Amino acid sequence: MPRWFRTLLHLTPIVAAASAASVVGLVMVRELIDVAGIGGSSNDLGNYLQTVGGIYAVLLAFVVYVVWGQFNEARTFVEREAAALIDLHRVAGGLASAPQKVIQDGLAEYLDAILADEWDAMARNDEGTIERVGQRLDRVWLAIHRHRPTDDCEQTIYGEVLARFNELSDLRISRLTSARFRIPMNMRILLYAGAAIVVGSMYLIWIPKLWVHATVTGALAGAVAHILYLVADLDNPFDGQFQVDKDAYVRARRSLDRNRHLLDDAACT
Repeated sequence: MPRWFRTLLHLTPIVAAASAASVVGLVMVRELIDVAGIGGSSNDLGNYLQTVGGIYAVLLAFVVYVVWGQFNEARTFVEREAAALIDLHRVAGGLASAPQKVIQDGLAEYLDAILADEWDAMARNDEGTIERVGQRLDRVWLAIHRHRPTDDCEQTIYGEVLARFNELSDLRISRLTSARFRIPMNMRILLYAGAAIVVGSMYLIWIPKLWVHATVTGALAGAVAHILYLVADLDNPFDGQFQVDKDAYVRARRSLDRNRHLLDDAACT
C-alpha cells in the first residue's frame, strides 16, 4: 500500500472527527445560548478572534518549523552514519587480515542489528535494545584499540581508521538524540488547549445561517486537526506515517558486502 494512501487513511478520520465534533458543539451552543443576542458585539468578538487566532497561528507555525527541522536533521544523521559505516569498512580493508576481519565483521553485525532491532527500538524508546546494539560498536572499538600497526603504511591507515570510527560514534549519538527528543508536555497542552479556544471562539460569532456557520467552524477545526496530526507525526521521526527511511542502511549493507570482496587484496604488505 503506498505511503500516501496509508497517511490518508489515518488522517481522514481524525480531520473528519474534529470537524464533526466542532459542528456538534456549535449546534449545542446555538441551542443553549442566545448567540444572536450578542450580535451587537460582533466587531469586538471579531477583533478578539483575530488576535487569538493570530497568536495561535504563530505558535503552530513555530512548532511545525521546529519538528520539520528536527525530522530533516534525523534523516541527515541516518544518511551520514550509513556513509561513515561504508567509509570505515573500506578504510579498515587496508589493515592486516586479522584485525581487518574483526573490524569489518563487527561493522556488518552492528549494521544488521540497527536494521533488525534498533530501528524499531528508537520508535519505542527501548533503551535496553539500543544499549545492546551499542555494545556491538564497542566491540569494534576494542578491536581497533588492541591492534598495533606493524609498518608506516599500516600506521597511516590505522590513524584514518581511528578518525573514521570517532566520526561514526558521534553520528550514532546524534541519531539517537534526535530519536529521543520530543515536544515538551507543556507545549502539547498549549497546542491542544489553543486549538480548543480558537475553534470554540467561533461559536460566539453570530452568523444567521447555520450551515454557513457550521461550514466555517468545521473547516477551521479540520485544518487545525490536520496541522496537529502533522506535528504529532513528525515529532517522532522514526515512527508514524511520515518517518525517516532506513534505506540508507540497507544500501550500506549491500555496499559492505561488495567492499568485502573488492578489498581482499587491499591490505598493506
